[in-house]
Amino acid sequence: MELNEIIRKMHSGELYQCSDEALLAKQVKQLDMLFEYNSLKPSQAKEKQSLLKEMFAEFGEGSYIETPFHANWGGKFTHIGKSVYANFNLTLVDDGEIFIGDNVMIAPNVTICTGTHPINPELREKTVQYNLPVTIKRNAWIGAGSVILPGVTVGENSIIGAGSVVTKDIPDNVVAVGSPCRVLREISERDKKYYRGNIEITDDFE
Repeated sequence: MELNEIIRKMHSGELYQCSDEALLAKQVKQLDMLFEYNSLKPSQAKEKQSLLKEMFAEFGEGSYIETPFHANWGGKFTHIGKSVYANFNLTLVDDGEIFIGDNVMIAPNVTICTGTHPINPELREKTVQYNLPVTIKRNAWIGAGSVILPGVTVGENSIIGAGSVVTKDIPDNVVAVGSPCRVLREISERDKKYYRGNIEITDDFE
């Protein structure tokens, strides 16, 4: 099968063999860039930004990913908006497309998965997989150690509590926690006055 056809299948939810030699050769070039990124010093900010823009499908202004950073395809199929911050040990299983909106915050040790495999064990032995896109909408906050599974959308402004396993779509403007992740409550007017329990927000932040 031609490489272009395999890549089409990768982004259409169809089954394909991830061990195809031409595909692996293309993938390893991305992984070389990922290795280079993880090897750069914290002081090499300009080099880091330049490499991130080369690695990713889109990488918005003011966005940053702490090292170490792990990704199957080094971000090649991931679209990142403006002012996104990802803390240490972000893992992207980015065989399929990932869309991350502006101002998203990602805490340490988060995993975002697009790649998965059929239940049929004979197909898995033949390195068959399929991918479903993941979308994290603008201003969402993904808590530490969370796992976002294939095909999931996390809504605008929503918070995913630490350690959650997100198996289904999460709507806009909610706090959701648990394994499997469920909506705990809506983000309300009260959250504009209090930031933790009954502790008031006293500063006027610009």
